[in-house]
Amino acid sequence: MKALFSSARKYKFLSPLLLLFLLPYVSSRITSQTRERTVTGDKRTASQPAEIVKVDVDLVTVDALVLQKKTARVVGHLKETDFLIMEDGTKQQITNFSQDTLPLSVVLLIDRGGCIDPFGNEVRSAANEALARLKETDEVAVMTYHDNVELLQEFTRDRSQIANALERIPKTHTWADHCLNKAFFKAADYMVTAGNPVGRRVIIAITGITRNFDCGHGPSGKAAKQAIFESGSVVCGLVPKTPVQKMENSLMVFGTRVGGAFRAVLDIKQLADETGGEVFEEKPEQLNTTFKTLIEHLRTRYNLAFVSSNKKRDGTLRKLKIDLTPNAQKSNGKLVVKARRGYIAPKEK
Repeated sequence: MKALFSSARKYKFLSPLLLLFLLPYVSSRITSQTRERTVTGDKRTASQPAEIVKVDVDLVTVDALVLQKKTARVVGHLKETDFLIMEDGTKQQITNFSQDTLPLSVVLLIDRGGCIDPFGNEVRSAANEALARLKETDEVAVMTYHDNVELLQEFTRDRSQIANALERIPKTHTWADHCLNKAFFKAADYMVTAGNPVGRRVIIAITGITRNFDCGHGPSGKAAKQAIFESGSVVCGLVPKTPVQKMENSLMVFGTRVGGAFRAVLDIKQLADETGGEVFEEKPEQLNTTFKTLIEHLRTRYNLAFVSSNKKRDGTLRKLKIDLTPNAQKSNGKLVVKARRGYIAPKEK
């Protein structure tokens, strides 16, 4: 509960009620652009050249997870012809289609602010077991955040380095805030500069707080969302549920709803919804299964790509709708598609 008021400590002489009012990618294949990229744990010798990747900003890639509506089971046998892509209401032609072939770039974003520690021994064990299920070509980076953001482990394919980083997670800072705007902006920026340009990108937040006001002295929540869209990342969340966590998060949700008219708010669940991700809330002792489910869902997502029929390079946000054909729905029952709802168009420099 202390974290709820940490951003308003200078108003501590005011009543708690008044405080509530004051708290107030796009890419996978880019034209004639190359860059060097070094990944730790890829077993490349010093004499070997750095990995050179070519990508094309005109190719829009979208990850889509398809679930049965009633059972929430993954539907993993669909074909390219089963999907429909609409951009701003205009049908697009799918040029690339795959499933579980492109490597994953995963940023673990671990909350260290407030009274509640969402990364206890059970969650650490669950994370290690789940990440061990990734492919050898997948890479993981570890970041922690509270008032500020720290890169604890750069992208690596070396599972021992990941395990070591998870053992070095710093203690929680009781009076620190949960600066979601700073955390997601830094995670998205790092994903663009260091993540695999030809892979699929995922940011997994492990936190007890899913919603908060923007912290000062940093990029806004609006800028963070823009950065997430530009990075092409899917946002997911893991929330270890305890009675105290539920109370603190409920207070944060209530406070941000009341004070949202005065200060900007960032919501992880909303980010997940808009990028096609998922937020799992479960007791810590059951997160082992939940974390594995999340990794399974990431591995079984479909990857679709298209070149937009809108050739303007105006840097605007374009709306996406990923759907299934009537025949696919008819033969599989009612299905739900989780995919990002928009992307930032390339812009002329």
